[in-house]
Amino acid sequence: MSQPSPLKRMLNALSFAHLGESLSLSQKDRALTASTAATAPAPLASDTQTATCAVPRSQVGLYLGSELPASVMQYVVQTCARLHHGLTVFSFQNEREIDATLAPHRSTLAEANIAVKTVALTGDPARVLASALKRRSDVAFLVCNESGFLGSRLTRGAMNPDSLPVPVVLVAARGEALEHRGAVLPGVTRAA
Repeated sequence: MSQPSPLKRMLNALSFAHLGESLSLSQKDRALTASTAATAPAPLASDTQTATCAVPRSQVGLYLGSELPASVMQYVVQTCARLHHGLTVFSFQNEREIDATLAPHRSTLAEANIAVKTVALTGDPARVLASALKRRSDVAFLVCNESGFLGSRLTRGAMNPDSLPVPVVLVAARGEALEHRGAVLPGVTRAA
């Protein structure tokens, strides 16, 4: 069986973003497990060694603020593992702060065999983040905390989601999803 195209894998990821809004954790696990078993190609015997060492070509982007809620990290780990994507972390913190924020999750990331890259940003958040994402064509979509800096700017309309070159998934802790007035924001998907 051949590997699905990057576009197909990205669309599959976005199609599962709705699961967080209406299903329980056990229902999500069953749905994601069934999908992974049906779509994940079996590794070739010769690829087993290199698959664990190689950095994936496609990446899930994570916008990291000053805190990293468990719900956001759980979503990122499950998504990266299911899609066989690496993780690129974008943050306006310095490298030491990024490492400290990710430290509690390093073992989980290692167990899931998720390669992590970090990108420290400086300057105007909206402009610099959009520019960094444009330079990173390997990033399929960006995940952020719905109640964090980027999520709140997007939901309040202080930042246009169309200014970002990739789709955005907002993750909220169960029962803490923000209520939005009007229609669903274009280019933004919510997951709980």
